[in-house]
Amino acid sequence: MILEERPDGAGTGEKSARLQGHDSLTQTQRGQLQSRRAWIYQQIDKELQMRTGAENLYRATSNSRVRETVALELSYVNSHLQLLKEELEELSGGVDSGRHGSEAVTVPMIPLGLKETKELDWSTPLKELISVHFGEDGTSYEAEIRELEALRQAMRTPSRNEAGLELLTTYYHQLCLLDARFLTPARSLGLFFQWYDSLTGVPAQQRALAFEKGSVLFNIGALHTQIGARQDRTCVEGVHCAVEAFQRAAGAFSLLRENFSHAPSPDMNAASLCALEQLMMAQAQECVFEGLLPPASMAPCDCLAQLHLAQEAAQVAAEYRLVHRTMAQPPVHDYVPASWITLVHVKAEYFCSLAHYHIAMALCDSSPTEGELPAHEQVFLQPHASSEPRGPALPLELEERRKLGKAHLKRAILGQEEALRLHTLCRVLREVDLLRAVVAQALQRSLAKYSELDCEDDFCETAEAPDIRPKTRQKPEARMPHLSQGKGPDIFHRLGPLSVFSAKNRWRLVGPIHLTRGEGGFGLTLRGDSPVLIAAVIPGGQAAAAGLKEGDYIVAVNGQPCRWWRHAEVVAELRASGDAGASLQVVSLLPSSGLPCLGDRRPALLGPKGLLRSQREHGCKTPASTRASPRPLLGWSRKTQQGKTGGCSQPGAPAKTAPPSPSELPGQL
Repeated sequence: MILEERPDGAGTGEKSARLQGHDSLTQTQRGQLQSRRAWIYQQIDKELQMRTGAENLYRATSNSRVRETVALELSYVNSHLQLLKEELEELSGGVDSGRHGSEAVTVPMIPLGLKETKELDWSTPLKELISVHFGEDGTSYEAEIRELEALRQAMRTPSRNEAGLELLTTYYHQLCLLDARFLTPARSLGLFFQWYDSLTGVPAQQRALAFEKGSVLFNIGALHTQIGARQDRTCVEGVHCAVEAFQRAAGAFSLLRENFSHAPSPDMNAASLCALEQLMMAQAQECVFEGLLPPASMAPCDCLAQLHLAQEAAQVAAEYRLVHRTMAQPPVHDYVPASWITLVHVKAEYFCSLAHYHIAMALCDSSPTEGELPAHEQVFLQPHASSEPRGPALPLELEERRKLGKAHLKRAILGQEEALRLHTLCRVLREVDLLRAVVAQALQRSLAKYSELDCEDDFCETAEAPDIRPKTRQKPEARMPHLSQGKGPDIFHRLGPLSVFSAKNRWRLVGPIHLTRGEGGFGLTLRGDSPVLIAAVIPGGQAAAAGLKEGDYIVAVNGQPCRWWRHAEVVAELRASGDAGASLQVVSLLPSSGLPCLGDRRPALLGPKGLLRSQREHGCKTPASTRASPRPLLGWSRKTQQGKTGGCSQPGAPAKTAPPSPSELPGQL
């Protein structure tokens, strides 16, 4: 729970300090970049509104002079909009090129920018819902609403580390609790959640809380990409952290792609998420390859080590070719920055050339033993379709091996020159000197080796180098982000347990009821915890005479709220009341019926299946009775958990509880 800020500024705790510290991040380079992106988003939004109005006026008027003026205004708006999108592309298409204080040169990675959002006023709809449905004074929950708003505000500018991830997942967890407590298939909060597209800057808004959850989950994946791109991959620990971060990012995008239908923004549609997932897996594979490279002073000279490096490089090249094919096709081609498409093409050529370079080193600098020869031959792909597992036969003579190695070096040089050419054609990439330095360094190394192998009296035509079979010892897999690390208490804990006190259930508050002790006691049996359930009422007893019924929940005893009390605490309080009796307040669950909506019944642009099918997959558990939704809309699918629990209790029926512990056994009073 994020603690509230006290007037004296003392005792707020680490989490409160983290909320207060988010404003200082805007002074950093990262914060300034994010602020610039947010400003561009707002300007794009204004230009789009102006263009829509001008287009409507152009279609509505028949005055030629007005049409000419509007057409001129439209051309100005479109040109300004294009400039804004180009600037956004430069910010979004930039690669992370930090050196981390190391002399080693590493290839830059592609991080994603976070989705931006506008401020949101939760106060009015939540207060109205608390007053109308929960029967409590909505103004008494102002502290909780302020806490939720402060958490959302802090979530907009998270730090680029584990603390930032925890902040995002904490807010995500609260959204899951809000969904379980306040929403039903027929009810929305009536709020418009507006988020800007991370790739195009175009705004999108919906009333569905699922859109808010999906956008936060996208930012969790994007933040993982930023963390992965900032790792120092010249050390083993940095490589492992980068691989982990890119795998978590791929898992977040995969989760969105599989569960979020009819996305309202380009960055969250299935095609874009598929491309982002492939990109993250390719970058993770690249980090795996970098972790296998030995220091320059300890270059491997044995044949098998070079062969393994060649196949690992070929695997990275294959991954980037797949990404390039996906990004080059519409509709992804229209959304992602052009510099991304060029960069993945450059990397595909670069790593393919590295594969041929390492094969050349294996051929020229070492000779395979008789046992290594089969493994050596299986590195190459067959030139034609064949059922043989081996590749072309390799020459054993030193001179023939030199010629074949020279052919591979030639392919390496051609690939590196092509990578440099592609790099030069992209204006954004030309500013990334580090990438050019990496490719140029590899080209110089290949040229030096080619000159060493080239002989003046070598008049034989160079052989054709075969393709290399991609293979890796460590295949990265998409991993789900740690959505449970930000778990905390429900902000609206005071409303009561979700098993009863949610918008999915309807109840009637009864009381206060004065209950006295008779000769046979109070005449009722209690069971369960939080809240305590009246399991049985003895006919003709004191409880029956007072109007208590089986299935009622006790919410207050002698004026003390007891929605979260345990069974033993309620029993002790009743027994302590003595002959004077006790004052009880209870709630009786009512059959479900059509509830008044605070917003649209069905959010626009989103289908009936919605977002994020299983809370169990993300560490967000909801009590059984809150999962009783006959037609889930933009929420969680309950099928899996219903299969495990044997079904869900219907609203209006007593909630099914777990088998009681010895301290929770029914007791007659």
